[in-house]
Amino acid sequence: MAKYNQIAEKQLHQIWSEQDFISDLNSANGESIVVLNPGEYNENSGGPDFKHARIQIGSLTFVGDVEIDGDYSDWKNHGHNINKNYNKVILHICFSNRQKQNYVYTSDGRKVHSISLENNISVDNLQFEIKLAGKKQLNNNINLKCNSEIQTIEKEFRRKFILNLGVKRFENKCEKVYSRLKELKFISDLELKEPVIRYELTKEFNEKDFTHSDFKEKGIWKQLFYENIFEALGYLKNKTIMKRLAQNVSLEFLTQFSNDERYLSKLESIYYHISGLLSEDYLQEENETEYIANLKNEWKTISKIYDGKKFDETQWHFLGQRPQNFPTIRISGGIKLVDAILNKNLIGTIIKKFSEINSPKALISSIRALFIIKANGYWCNHYVFGKESKVKLNYIVGLSRADEIFVNVLLPYLAVYFDMFGNETLSKKVLKVYNEYEQKHDNKIVRDVSTNLEIAGLHKKTIYSQGMIEVYRNYCSKNRCLECEIGKQVFT
Repeated sequence: MAKYNQIAEKQLHQIWSEQDFISDLNSANGESIVVLNPGEYNENSGGPDFKHARIQIGSLTFVGDVEIDGDYSDWKNHGHNINKNYNKVILHICFSNRQKQNYVYTSDGRKVHSISLENNISVDNLQFEIKLAGKKQLNNNINLKCNSEIQTIEKEFRRKFILNLGVKRFENKCEKVYSRLKELKFISDLELKEPVIRYELTKEFNEKDFTHSDFKEKGIWKQLFYENIFEALGYLKNKTIMKRLAQNVSLEFLTQFSNDERYLSKLESIYYHISGLLSEDYLQEENETEYIANLKNEWKTISKIYDGKKFDETQWHFLGQRPQNFPTIRISGGIKLVDAILNKNLIGTIIKKFSEINSPKALISSIRALFIIKANGYWCNHYVFGKESKVKLNYIVGLSRADEIFVNVLLPYLAVYFDMFGNETLSKKVLKVYNEYEQKHDNKIVRDVSTNLEIAGLHKKTIYSQGMIEVYRNYCSKNRCLECEIGKQVFT
């Protein structure tokens, strides 16, 4: 008969109930399986599909539950192996068994026969077409192990749990900001370069007691903000190297060029050469000679005073990235924000707006606009050096990335800043904005988690979407179900 990778579980339930098989059932080791009673269909959302079944396997008769899955792997994928509600299963049924495994194991370690019905079902009796793209197991959607029993957990409990994780995620970001702030202060006091702290001064650093008065220097706050912005601009695979670039090209180094009439050109030369994205032996095309030649000419002078680390083009990720997320484009946006930090008092402007604008909605709109950068010049029609694009780029930093910077960089930064200087009113305002913030865009993790947990609608608010990211990255994706408050209720 024709082979299918998946079959809808509802059809399998019907076939099992009617025992509509074209051949006898046998275990993997050849023992005859006789279904004395297929069991009662479980109408509840939790637990095995059939209860109180009576099945004879070989010479032994078992009484218990039957679980039916599309594929053998779903036993683990759905978390049955860690769910005590499945400890009474006496037979595991699946349509396909690509793993060629003969048993599944319950949470108490009991071995249970698993059989595939792939060769026991008549194609003519199925009366439906298998549409692979429509099946959860075969698409790219995230399927949480607790999803099949999520309705057994009160919705309010789920909501509060995700809300608490959203708060926890924000607190973790604040702690990260404070930790880096202490590092920057330590580096500044000892006049060290960035790599030294990581290898030689850990003991001294850990033993140092910091007080609020240690953090009055504006330079370390600017450097901290700058590093975190670059990290956020890095998007997925380039986050780490973008932050390392900002740490090596410090604002202190850049300040010496701030009064130069060719300041922005110098910044571009610095970043693209140090990043390795514009190598010194770059082959120029005639129509680009002026722009690239200017960058290289600037570097001839700058290279004599820069003695820090240089990166290599191979360290950057282009493959799998959308062109607008290429590091060349992100660095261009970062340069504009560096200029705003050093020459346009960006941080002071933000703090002033935070102090004066009372409406959270108006405040968010006003500040977010500061991070949206329109494309101009060379990067209007290039995504990489030397290759003109047919599609014009309108924004180097768009609304979605500005949202990310606001939530993941600015709010934790301001929370630490206002707390450090005892401004309780503005500290509370930061939390209020975080609680009310609604990002213009979401992502696949957030959409899928909200669907799995059946709390659709909440993901539009940032505090909940952050909680969904937290539960997925720190629990679901790491199989830490039994450490998750929802998982504890479902699986124990």
